[in-house]
Amino acid sequence: MARVSITINANTYEIACADGEEPHILDLASRLDTKVGELVGAIGQAGEARLLAMAGLLLADDVAEAQDEIGQLRAAAEIAPEPAPAPEPTPRVDENRLAQAIEAMAVRIEAIAEKLEQG
Repeated sequence: MARVSITINANTYEIACADGEEPHILDLASRLDTKVGELVGAIGQAGEARLLAMAGLLLADDVAEAQDEIGQLRAAAEIAPEPAPAPEPTPRVDENRLAQAIEAMAVRIEAIAEKLEQG
């Protein structure tokens, strides 16, 4: 398994990926960094976790729009849409425990971001 260093909003993260996927991961990180940079320009530093969440939502919106456009183009070309893959079975998850873990991580990430912002 390969590792690659990506930089988002001047913060460096080590990411594991499949061998040979490093250029693709770097490209994706660059796109995410661009979205975060746009947000910082519009609203300022809002905490690393919030910036990444907002950037993720913006990118997800871009994907949704692209999927809608593909659907419209297929309909215009009278091409049958690809069948949706069968859903994989969902493992049982203790949602309360998961929510607590996510909240704890968010608090920790925000504390780290505040320390970084303070110098």
